[in-house]
Amino acid sequence: MQIGANTWIWTAPVTDAALEWLVPHVAKLGFDLIELPLEIPGSFDYALAAQRIRDHGLSVAMDAVISPERDLIHPDPAVRAAGMAYVREAIRAAAAVGAANLVGPIYAGVGRTWLASAAERARDLDLLVPQLHSLAQMAGDAGVTLCIEPLNRFETSFINLAAQAVELVDRVGHPACQMMLDTFHMNIEERSLGDAIRLAGPRLRHLHACENDRGAPGTGHLPWQDIAQALAAIGYDGPVVIETFTSKVTSIARAAAIWRPLAASQDELAREGLAFLRRLLAG
Repeated sequence: MQIGANTWIWTAPVTDAALEWLVPHVAKLGFDLIELPLEIPGSFDYALAAQRIRDHGLSVAMDAVISPERDLIHPDPAVRAAGMAYVREAIRAAAAVGAANLVGPIYAGVGRTWLASAAERARDLDLLVPQLHSLAQMAGDAGVTLCIEPLNRFETSFINLAAQAVELVDRVGHPACQMMLDTFHMNIEERSLGDAIRLAGPRLRHLHACENDRGAPGTGHLPWQDIAQALAAIGYDGPVVIETFTSKVTSIARAAAIWRPLAASQDELAREGLAFLRRLLAG
C-alpha cells in the first residue's frame, strides 16, 4: 500500500512555485505518493510537475475539485456542461502528471444540498450515469480511473454512503469508474466503517485516511483496527492518503470548516499520521 499526502495539508492552490518545494518536501517526509487538487485547471505546468514527481520517486494522484459551478446534475444545463468540461480537463491533467486515479465527488457541487424525493433522486441518477460512463470511457483510454467519493451530509445530499456510491458505480458499469472512501466523511455517515469498506470491496481504489476532526490519523477516536481489518479482508492495496487542510489558507479553511490548527504544525500532522498509518497497515 502506498501512503500519500495531499498538498492541501500545506497550501492551495497548486502552482509551479508550490510544487517546487512541496514535491521534495513530501518525499523527504517519507511519503510514497503526492495528491494534487486541481482547483484551477492550468494553474501549474503538468509536464513539469510530472518530471519533478518522477525525480523524487513519488507516485501521484489527482483530486477533482467539484465546485458549485461544475455540477454534473445541476438543474441548469450550462452548469452541467461546465462540470463535464472541467472533468474532461481534469482527466487530461491527471494523465499528463502520471496519476492513475482522479478522485472526488464527481457528481454534484460541494456545498449544494437539497431535499429530493425518491423520484427526483432517480431522475438525477438517470442523468448522471451516462455522463459518468462517457467520462469513464475517456479516462480509461487515458489510463486514469475515476474514483467516486461519498461526502458527508453537510457537503452534499446526493452521495453520502458507500452503498449509494456502489449503486452508482455498478450502474455506470465501466472499469474506469470505481470508488474512493474518506474516513472523515464515513465517521459522520456510516454506522460501521468496516462494513462500508467491505461493501465497497473490489470497487475501492483510493482511501483518504483522516481522523474524526481531520487531524492526524491515530490522534482521535476512529476505529482504525476495524478499518485496517476491513481493508485486509477485501485485499485492498491502493493508495491511503492523508487529506486535511491548513487554517492559514483562508479559502480552503472556510470551505472545509478548519477554524483552528489541528497539530503543532502541518509537518507534525503529516509525520505523525504517516508513522501511525505505517504501523497500522504493516501487517
